[in-house]
Amino acid sequence: MKRLFSILAVTVMMAFGTANATTIANTSTAVTTVTTLTQDDAAPAAEDIGFHQELKKRFIEGGPGFMGIVLLCLILGLAIAIERIVFLNLSSTNTKKLTQSVEDALASGGVEAAKEVCRNTKGPIASIYYQGLDRTDEGIEAAEKAVVAYGGVQMGQLEKNVSWISLFIALAPMLGFMGTVIGMIQAFDKIEAAGDMQPSLVAGGIKVALLTTVFGLVVAIILQIFYNYIISKIDSIVNDMEDASITLMDILIRYKK
Repeated sequence: MKRLFSILAVTVMMAFGTANATTIANTSTAVTTVTTLTQDDAAPAAEDIGFHQELKKRFIEGGPGFMGIVLLCLILGLAIAIERIVFLNLSSTNTKKLTQSVEDALASGGVEAAKEVCRNTKGPIASIYYQGLDRTDEGIEAAEKAVVAYGGVQMGQLEKNVSWISLFIALAPMLGFMGTVIGMIQAFDKIEAAGDMQPSLVAGGIKVALLTTVFGLVVAIILQIFYNYIISKIDSIVNDMEDASITLMDILIRYKK
């Protein structure tokens, strides 16, 4: 009987030990997996933090004075560019649809119905159409003059503040070059004060001076891309305005006949 209890006790202990070993192994595997995943997830975060820290370090090394002015040029230029892009996108109109609607309204309800269509449509082309239709009673020549004059007004609205972007494009690299020249002067002043041509002193001064030039060129490149897009968008809308003006005159001539 005692031998039977001993065998049972040994069996239970072996089973319990095996279960514990399996549990510990599974726990160790899970911990290892979690640790690996945590390290893998932390790697990109560490890289991101490193990049921002490096950018901040370079910005401070370049000198907060000139780097701050160049950064201000970037912020103001981007603000104006985004405002212009939003305005130009809202100013875009389906010219063919608007022209057809105006022509149908003239045929069915007269000038007042066509003006109502223009009032309910956004964009410079609709405004030009409205001005032309509003002068229809005074004759075709008066309507044409109104369309031409108001077309110039709308073109000015499209090009509003665009010159500021070109100013920042030119100003950013010039400020960067100025910061570089001043940094080089300061580097040579340190060499003169030390009385010795130390490579580390010269290299450090030149590196810090060139950072302003790099940042200024980067700002100019970014703003130049936005500027070219805005100019191309304005040219497209202006071409549509000119074509729509000619089409409106043809429609009014046919309507008067």
